[in-house]
Order: sequence, then C-alpha cells, then structure tokens
Amino acid sequence: MSRQKDAVPIITIDGPSGAGKGTVCRLVAQRTGYHLLDSGSLYRLTALSAMQSGIDMDDEERVAAVAQGLDINFVAADSSTSIYLSGKDVTHAIRREEVGMGASKVAAYQKVRAVLLDRQRAFARPPGLVADGRDMGTVVFPRAAVKIFLTASADERARRRVLQLREAGEAADVSAILADIRARDERDSQRSTAPLVRAPDALMLDSTNLSIEQVVDVILAHAASMH
Repeated sequence: MSRQKDAVPIITIDGPSGAGKGTVCRLVAQRTGYHLLDSGSLYRLTALSAMQSGIDMDDEERVAAVAQGLDINFVAADSSTSIYLSGKDVTHAIRREEVGMGASKVAAYQKVRAVLLDRQRAFARPPGLVADGRDMGTVVFPRAAVKIFLTASADERARRRVLQLREAGEAADVSAILADIRARDERDSQRSTAPLVRAPDALMLDSTNLSIEQVVDVILAHAASMH
C-alpha cells in the first residue's frame, strides 16, 4: 500500500548538529532546482531575536511571541544563503555557539514549534523543496516522498566544527565543542516535543567517512529511485 505524498516533491534531510546538513541541503537544492528550507535557522533567529530583546530564554510565552513576530528573509546565492532579520544581515551572527545553544533550548518549547510549523510548511512550493532540520520528516513533512537521516560520529562532527571556526578566524576548543555537541544531541533526542529521531521510512546515511559530494550523490540517487 503506497502512502499519500505531498503535492509538491519534498526531500527532508534530518540529523544531529554538525552532520553537514546545511551544505548538503544547499547542494541538493542547487542540483534539483528546488527551494531550500533551513529550519534550524528559524530557531536560531528566534533565539538571537530573544537575546537582542533581553528576553529570558526560560520564558516560553515571550519566546513564542518573538517567534510569531519574526521578520525573516532568505537570499540564496551560489555558495551560501544570506539570512536577514528585520532587514539586517544576521547570517554569521546566528551561527555563534551561544545562539546555537539558545536555539536548541527554545526548540524544545511546544508553543514555539507550533508557531513556526505553518511558516515552515509554507516553503513547500513548486518545483519542490529540500528541507533541512531535525523533525522535517517526522513532524513538519511526514508525507515527504524522500527522507534522509544524515549523521556522523560525534568526534567527526566536532572536528568539522573546529575546522569551520578556524577557517572563520575564530578560536576553537575541541574538547569544549565535543562536549557541546554531545549535550545538544542528548537534549535534542530526549525532549518531549518533536525529539530528534529517524523517521521509520528515512534512509540512514552516515557521513563520517564520506565527502560532501559523495553524500549528495547518494541522496540524489536515492531520490531518483523513489520516483
């Protein structure tokens, strides 16, 4: 028995922090001509906006109100996607470690997730969508035709993050980043609302020993086989 699928082709790519989802999703979107949803950025934008407004991250009601009022604009380029909050380029600001930790915290709030759910689903429009996140295939687009769960070992994800930070000219403590990744994994997988889990019909793809190009090729071949 075949399940009902979304009217617009959707590829969901879920997985833990540092698995390479952002780069992979952008490349898959470029190769397919599909739109791109970086769902994690919505939570990062919520966290950053709350921080800038001096709102206590423990105040779920006020954080949800921030999420409701976000003024967001994504501008896609060849090698990256620029993200604007209230007209200001915050592409780099939302990638700071403290914003990432804040995003993981506010993402556990049911009211925040409910507010952002409709905003995420609105990204699904022709010719198709590549959705990057942690609950894209389980909660946001459960009927997606193609689902991927992209992972890598915690040590490898920490190594990649260190390289990324150093290339950006920032200091990086490997042990601290590894501890942060493990803490985030535990929080994301243990939260009561939309925990990070692999959808039963998702392809498990471990990128620990694969290049970005190899990962993209595997996903596109899998997508082709599903049509």
